[in-house]
Amino acid sequence: MAVVVCAEWHSGNWEYGTRDDRKLLDTERDGIEMISNIRTFLKLESASGILLMLAAGLAMICANTGLKHLYDSLLQIPVGVQFGNLQIHKPLLLWINDGLMVLFFFLVGMELKREIIEGELSDTANVGLPAMGALGGMVVPGFIYWWVNSENPAGMAGWAIPIATDTAFSLGILSLLGQRVPLSLKVFLVSLAIFDDVGAIIIIALFFTSNLSPAMMWSAGGCLVVLLLLNRSGVTAIPLYALVGLVMWVAVLKSGVHATLAGVLLAMFIPLTAPKNRAHSPLRILEHELHTAVAFVTLPLFAFFNAGISLNEVSMESLTHPVSLGITLGLFLGKQLGVFLFCIVGTLLGIARLPMGITAIQLYGVAILCGIGFTMSLFIGALAFEELQRPALFDERIGVLLGSLLSAIAGYVVLWLTLKKAPPTNG
Repeated sequence: MAVVVCAEWHSGNWEYGTRDDRKLLDTERDGIEMISNIRTFLKLESASGILLMLAAGLAMICANTGLKHLYDSLLQIPVGVQFGNLQIHKPLLLWINDGLMVLFFFLVGMELKREIIEGELSDTANVGLPAMGALGGMVVPGFIYWWVNSENPAGMAGWAIPIATDTAFSLGILSLLGQRVPLSLKVFLVSLAIFDDVGAIIIIALFFTSNLSPAMMWSAGGCLVVLLLLNRSGVTAIPLYALVGLVMWVAVLKSGVHATLAGVLLAMFIPLTAPKNRAHSPLRILEHELHTAVAFVTLPLFAFFNAGISLNEVSMESLTHPVSLGITLGLFLGKQLGVFLFCIVGTLLGIARLPMGITAIQLYGVAILCGIGFTMSLFIGALAFEELQRPALFDERIGVLLGSLLSAIAGYVVLWLTLKKAPPTNG
């Protein structure tokens, strides 16, 4: 067998070795680069989670001080855009929820596509545990909410609120434990949250649509055909995809389907690699550029505009209302039980396995953190009770904040106790 010596230029130096050596070195570099990308992602998400806490806290301050009138007025500032006969007029709050949040769903869609093609979810061995956890984390909280509201038909619209997990917020809590947290535990949480987001997206598409417009749905379908042609033709110019995506967002907005789904659909057509240059990845570049903006602008703004609850309206009656109680119990109890039990059942059935170095009690701690619904729960709550006038007999946001707060505290305590003596070598 012939041995071929190769020479390549790396970081200002020539590197020599056999062809097999070069392949091994390239594989190691790819592995190191992937770990580096994961760590960067986790740092951004953790910092975003802490910023989310501050934004929510600021919203609560504004809603419970002399700033309340100014805060309420800010939410209701009318903003309109008109192109000929096409008009979009919404208060600023809905521009944040229906418009700016499209970027968040677009980013989620790109992360999902990349993870399935080349990331953690491309290896079926890594899919079982987070998939089972996400399934349990949707089924059990939804059932608990249904059980609590079984005699409250008006509250049934909120059944999907406690099924969500806030990736940034939960990672933010996890980051407070420092280097003691194994990287594999963080990756499990992110993978589960991705499946969780997919479930939430499907639920939004199926259950939160109204007054469907066939003409606009056909227009959105036409945009999907154009995006497919661009992708299949090897087009990598992001502005073209953005232009078609903007038209599709307007069509989806007017169709009766929630507009944020346009972001997920657009993400599916962004090329992962360029046909003539496999090293060039439009999707990874766009994902990297958008991640910071979404983490530090979009999500904190959403939290600020949606988390402002007046404590003057909070009473024992509002806390124990079936809607608030169902959300609180669904997030705090339903999430931890569903995620943990389904993961254990998955391992017993052989369709899932615990990551190396992770104990069952540590997995349980992360399962509790999955009860931090916050962003997605607030978002689904806004859709479920869109017509609700404040003040009302209940405020679904109370259940979201209380359930998320209890999950954050309990999850942190469990992990702090179980990770206390863990060596800080693989955080």
